[in-house]
Amino acid sequence: MKSEDTVDYYLRKTWLKVSKMYNQIAAPYGLTQSIGFILLNIDPKKGTPSTQLGPMMGMEPTSLSRTLKAIEGKGWIVKRSDASDGRVTRILLTDEGHRLRAISRETVVSFNQKLLEEIGAERFKEFVKVMDIIDVHSTKKKI
Repeated sequence: MKSEDTVDYYLRKTWLKVSKMYNQIAAPYGLTQSIGFILLNIDPKKGTPSTQLGPMMGMEPTSLSRTLKAIEGKGWIVKRSDASDGRVTRILLTDEGHRLRAISRETVVSFNQKLLEEIGAERFKEFVKVMDIIDVHSTKKKI
């Protein structure tokens, strides 16, 4: 079997190119694709509990903690104890974090609009179905 005959090949090849594209767009703002993704997953009004970010994004806790520490050091986020439950730490965007989140959001929305114009709604629905099947099978961890 050639690598081009596997689903893995197309997933990896495409994601690497998309990630590289996002990193090139993000670099002038001091961002990376990972940081932009984190900013997009933080609720802009209420903030997000730190324990929810990892599962939402599929990031390992160590990588997430390191990245959160870095962006907190840049002043893009702050960590605060939840007012109703002191055990919960919320991640909140600063003004600069909101600005960078908006840039990240516009980049993702623009890219997706271009793709949807080309592939159409029906093909996108089929793509989502295929990705859901891949997700289910990869979650089962059975081959």
